[in-house]
Amino acid sequence: MARRPRDVPELATIWEVPDDLWPLIARILAELDPPKRTGRKRIDARGALNAILFRLRSGCQWNHLPKSFPTDRSVHRTFQRWVRLGVFDRLWAALVVACAELGGVNWEWQAADAAMGKARCGGSDRSQPHRPRQTWDEEEHPRRSGRWSSECRDCGRQGP
Repeated sequence: MARRPRDVPELATIWEVPDDLWPLIARILAELDPPKRTGRKRIDARGALNAILFRLRSGCQWNHLPKSFPTDRSVHRTFQRWVRLGVFDRLWAALVVACAELGGVNWEWQAADAAMGKARCGGSDRSQPHRPRQTWDEEEHPRRSGRWSSECRDCGRQGP
């Protein structure tokens, strides 16, 4: 991994939109998601973006956002609307251009973070679609009889 040059200052982790960055973001939001002419007023865009950043950084659920942000339902609705309108793609492009001047992006090394879970019964390549749970006799099913083998604990398919 390449090191950051010494003359480039270390950038702090962003939990909220900085004041000097907000005018750029506000212009993009005004263009792609202008205020509605009728109906209920939308929530504060900066508060919504701060809540979305907090949620993405912390990994919390929408309904566990701190009370200092707008309501979770409104923030989630705003997030979905912005995804549909391509707001985040446009923000990303504008921020990459702005950050390129700082020399703070190293495009040679990247990482992705994902939540991984157990693929039940071998994942999506199952030969049969989901069906109601089968009943087993204790003598035939190794899980209930106490005799463990290389069979799957959930469906009884043979393992590798």
